[in-house]
Amino acid sequence: MGSDHYDVLVVGSGPGGATTAARVAETGKRVLLLERGGFLPRERDNWDSRAVFGEAKYTADETFYDGRDRPFRPELHYYVGGNSKVYGAALLRLPPADFGEVRHHDGVAPAWPLDYDDLEPYYARAEHLFWVHGRHGEDPFAGRSSRDYPYPPVQHEPRIQQLSDDLEHLGLHPFHLPMGIRLTQDAHGRATTDSRCIRCDRVDGFPCLVGAKADAEWAVIRPALAAHPNLALMTRTTVGRLLTDSSGRSVTGAAVTLPDGSLHAFTADIVVLSAGAILSAALLLKSANDKHPHGMANSSDLVGRNYMRHNNLALVAFSREPNPTVFQKTLALNDFYGPDRDWPYPRGHIQMLGKSDDWPIKGSAPRGLGWAPPAPYREVAKHSIDFWLSSEDLPRADSRITLRRDGAIRLALQPGNNTEGLTRLRKTFQGLLGRLGMVDTTVERSLYLHKAFDHAATAHQAGTARFGTDPFTSVLDVHCRAHDLDNLYVVDGSFMPSIGAVNPTLTIIANALRVGDHLAERIGTTK
Repeated sequence: MGSDHYDVLVVGSGPGGATTAARVAETGKRVLLLERGGFLPRERDNWDSRAVFGEAKYTADETFYDGRDRPFRPELHYYVGGNSKVYGAALLRLPPADFGEVRHHDGVAPAWPLDYDDLEPYYARAEHLFWVHGRHGEDPFAGRSSRDYPYPPVQHEPRIQQLSDDLEHLGLHPFHLPMGIRLTQDAHGRATTDSRCIRCDRVDGFPCLVGAKADAEWAVIRPALAAHPNLALMTRTTVGRLLTDSSGRSVTGAAVTLPDGSLHAFTADIVVLSAGAILSAALLLKSANDKHPHGMANSSDLVGRNYMRHNNLALVAFSREPNPTVFQKTLALNDFYGPDRDWPYPRGHIQMLGKSDDWPIKGSAPRGLGWAPPAPYREVAKHSIDFWLSSEDLPRADSRITLRRDGAIRLALQPGNNTEGLTRLRKTFQGLLGRLGMVDTTVERSLYLHKAFDHAATAHQAGTARFGTDPFTSVLDVHCRAHDLDNLYVVDGSFMPSIGAVNPTLTIIANALRVGDHLAERIGTTK
C-alpha cells in the first residue's frame, strides 16, 4: 500500500465523501477514501421486495437506542456509495427561501450563512455529475438556474401524464421530478436498446442491479478511481476515532480497524468526515481526549444536536381506474411548499414514489374498496398510485445523538416536531385526489423503507454539526471546517442548519463540490 500518510483522508463514501474525494483527487495529491462496508453484491435479490423490505437484507446489522433506551435497527447501509445505494435518486435543489429564516407553525428554521446564489453554481455542477434528468423552469417556485439539466426529463407514462394534466386543470403546477439515472429515451419515452436504465419499477429503496442509478459508487467513485491513480479506496475499514496532535488544534489522522480485524492508524494533512449526520456526530463524540473532553470539535456543545430527518408520509392512493405505470417516479408538486392565503406557514413537497407491488400493499391495503378484488394484493396494487409527502422538521437541541456508557449510539427524537404542516399537506392533497376520483382511498404505505417512519427512518438525516459564522452557535465555519480544529472538515448532511422539505442529497453534493474547491485551493496541485 505504500506510505500510510495521505494529503487528504476522507471518511465515508456516500455522496458527500465521494464527491469531495473525487474533486480533491483532481489536484494530483494523495487521497484515501475509507468505507466501513464493502461493495454491495449484485444479485437478483437487489430487486426482490421481500428481500429488500421484508428481510432488510441490505440494511446494516446495527443496534441503536432511542431516548427511552429502547433498541431499534436503523435504516443504514454500509456499502461503497453509502445510503445512496438504496436512495430514490430524486435530486432537487432547496428553494431560495430556505436559505433564509423560515417561520413555521411550531418555530423558526434558522437562516444559513450563505444564500441560494452562493450555492447555485455548485447545484448546476452536481446535477451534471449525478446524471440528473429534468427541465428547469417547469416549477414556478424554484430558484433560477445558470445551466439546464444535462438530460431531458424522464417522460411520464400515460397514467401519470393524465394525473399531471388533471392537476394542471385544477390550477396547480406539476413538474417533472429531477431524477439521477443513466437513461436514454426514444420519442415515446421508452428506454432505447443502448440505455443502461430500463425504466423498471425497482427504484425507491432498491439497489440498482444494472448500475443505472446515480448512486455515489457509479456516478463518482468508479469514474474517479479510473481517472486518478492518486485516489485510493479502502473497504471494510471502520474508523474508531480521530486523532489529534498534542495541542489539540490539528487532526493527525484516524485509528481504524482493518478488514482482518487488526488495528491501524492512517495519518493525513487534512481529514474530511462524511459518515452521515448520525455516525459523523457519534465519531466526533467518540474521539474525545484531554483537549476535547466533550468530544472533538464540540466546544459549542452542539455536536449531535439539531438532528433532522423530515416529517414524511408515504401514501398509496387507490382508484377504480388501473395504473399500469412501471416507472412511476416522474412527477412532483411544490404548490404547497410555502405559505399561502389558506395558511400562513409552509406545508411541504409532494412527489411520486416507485410503484407498489403486492408486498408493500399487504401491509397497507384498505378494506371495503368495493370495486377491488376481495383478496389478491397484486390485483389491488394494479390500482394504486404512490406518493411521498415531505415537510420540514425543525432543528432542536434535544433532538440529538449521544453515546451510552457502553459506546452504543442513542438517537433521541422529539414527537410532534412541527408536524402540523404535514397534517395539513395530507388533508389538502387528499382533497385534490378526491376531486380526481380517489376520495377516501389513501392509506399509508407503512412498509416503505422497511419500517414505518419512526426512529429507524434515517434516509434524510441532517444537522448534528451545523455550519455558521459564530463558534458559539455552530460547529463548522462557512467552509465546513471545524471551528475548533484547523484541518477537520465535515461534508455530509451534518452541516445543514435547516433541512427544507425536499430530498437533501443534491444539496449535500453541491456543498461537497464547494468544499472540494476550497480544499483544492488550500492544498494546491501536484506538478
